[in-house]
Amino acid sequence: MKVAILNDTHCGIRNSSEIFMEYQSRFYTDVFFPYLKEHNIKKILHLGDYYENRTSINFKALHHNRRIFLDKLRDNSIHMDIIPGNHDCYFKNTNRLNALKELLGHYMSEVRIIEEPEVVDYDGCKVALIPWINSENEKRVKDFISTCKADICGAHLELSGFEMQMGIPCTDGMDASLFSKFDMVLSGHFHTKSQNNNIHYLGSQMEFFWSDCNDKKYFHVFDTDTRELTAIENPITIFEKILYDDTTSKQALTKVSHLDNKFVKVIVINKSKPAEFEKFIDRINSKKIYGLQIAENFQDFAGAQVDDENISIESTDKLLYTYIDAVDTDLDKDRIKNKVHELMIEAQSLEIV
Repeated sequence: MKVAILNDTHCGIRNSSEIFMEYQSRFYTDVFFPYLKEHNIKKILHLGDYYENRTSINFKALHHNRRIFLDKLRDNSIHMDIIPGNHDCYFKNTNRLNALKELLGHYMSEVRIIEEPEVVDYDGCKVALIPWINSENEKRVKDFISTCKADICGAHLELSGFEMQMGIPCTDGMDASLFSKFDMVLSGHFHTKSQNNNIHYLGSQMEFFWSDCNDKKYFHVFDTDTRELTAIENPITIFEKILYDDTTSKQALTKVSHLDNKFVKVIVINKSKPAEFEKFIDRINSKKIYGLQIAENFQDFAGAQVDDENISIESTDKLLYTYIDAVDTDLDKDRIKNKVHELMIEAQSLEIV
């Protein structure tokens, strides 16, 4: 038996932006469901964060998601098991009030919501499913882990030492050793794909923020007979970064034909010929892009105590983390970085695109 695994699909992402609704539609319509049909896969396991906003839902986004995803389950006789992620739960200290239970009621024949830790039998393969862990259920989850009979675990975990996004590790999460009894742990929550020993963070299936740019996205298929996990790449991207350097002959050959339906960021390394640069930007603007940002330098961000020679212009978050590392302070810099990361994600989620 083969089970398709999704996680962190975030219905209503980016303030229920129509651009991102269309992007999600392209993934489901052109990539995900065609693969399931071709391989006759009738089971989906969703590892949390189905919805984006903990406290409310945009009805247009809800209707759109039903049309592009939930109705496809019904039309193709596909069943989905799903656990709550932190974005699905109204309160931060309990999972009892969650969007899954309140909003998936019309699809209960196709969707089973697993709110408490449970061992599920997938054609003889026992999988321990663990919803988002919080102060209210932490003891029950730990008791469940110590006694459950399963080799595989599916969860929505925040584990210390794993990357929250490329190059940015989590320092405040749980200890991964709690899950050492399992042969394989499959988790949602962090949006970049990574692995260490038996822990597999699957990463999000789609790009939602600039931090996802150039970070390949996959959905996964788990074979219950062979215990093999296969990553299926989503080739559809929505963010594109271009490094502009007119001191190289290759820059003039940079193609822009692939930029339709993307947000574009041009990072200027060298611009010795302003007129040629303007022509290059005009070529980009001639495409059907969602937006264009031009980053020329970040000198204004460098403080008096900061050595700015190594500050990267690759992304805002890495710029801020480099700045934090360079500041002379006795404060816990890892905690500051985690708080900055949380604030950036919150700000991006509220942004109207």
